Amino acid sequence: MKEIVVISGKGGTGKTSITASFAVLAGTSVVVADCDVDAADMHLLMQPRVDVTEDFYSGQIANINQSQCTRCGKCINICRFDAISLRNKQYIIDPLSCEGCGYCARICPMKAIVNRERLAGQWYISNIKTGSLMVHAKLGIGADNSGKLVAKVKDEAKEIALEERREIVLIDGPPGVGCPVLSSLSGSNYVVLVTEPTVSGLHDLKRVYDLVKKFRIKAGCIINKADVNPAKTAEIKQFLTRENIAHISDLPYDENFTKAMTQGKTIVEFDNGQLKNTLTDSWNKIKQLVND
Repeated sequence: MKEIVVISGKGGTGKTSITASFAVLAGTSVVVADCDVDAADMHLLMQPRVDVTEDFYSGQIANINQSQCTRCGKCINICRFDAISLRNKQYIIDPLSCEGCGYCARICPMKAIVNRERLAGQWYISNIKTGSLMVHAKLGIGADNSGKLVAKVKDEAKEIALEERREIVLIDGPPGVGCPVLSSLSGSNYVVLVTEPTVSGLHDLKRVYDLVKKFRIKAGCIINKADVNPAKTAEIKQFLTRENIAHISDLPYDENFTKAMTQGKTIVEFDNGQLKNTLTDSWNKIKQLVND
């Protein structure tokens, strides 16, 4: 079993659209994992039917037992996150502001404050339109520790792939260079970098590849909307050559991408022309590079 993760240094490069297209091309040979848990949207193209739903707990949150509280005010005075307020003569914890540090519980003379596990979101196992399975998640509003939720999604997808004897875990990774990206890269066999020919596209491609190098994972790159800015595309290709990153393909700007999304389809389902051929060739090339 191989793990292929698709990432981008910035949002809006077409990463999820391309990953969903690969999922359709791969069919039942892959288990899909949507690890962009902060802003998950792959379900819009995969039409999941949820079979398993599990709560995800991470971190802690303070809770005040009002029957034990004597309103001494020590907790509100020491909270550095302004998470405690006085309302109707009761001290109340704001769950969005509480960092779960536990200091208020320590100094409470009546032991009226306890820290409890925080419900940070939910994760799901779904059947998708390709006949395969997808593991995905939804991070709660204001919740943190998305890196841990990414790890949970990946672990469940790998377990399913082993049980079902699937060849590949295909991961739609989060954008950027933060903790969720690190979590999505951990244990992967190959990284597909999706970029676009803009100043920020090249800048953020360089930043995210610095992370990939630290993990010593082989990488290839797809340049989306490559024909929009030929000069910047040439710069990206020079960077790929310099860093020994495989140049997988160039995708042209095409409004059919948007038209397909409005119908809940990937471009390879919507378009039978050059775009589908290019993405099919890209997926075959990626599989070859993974196994080399």
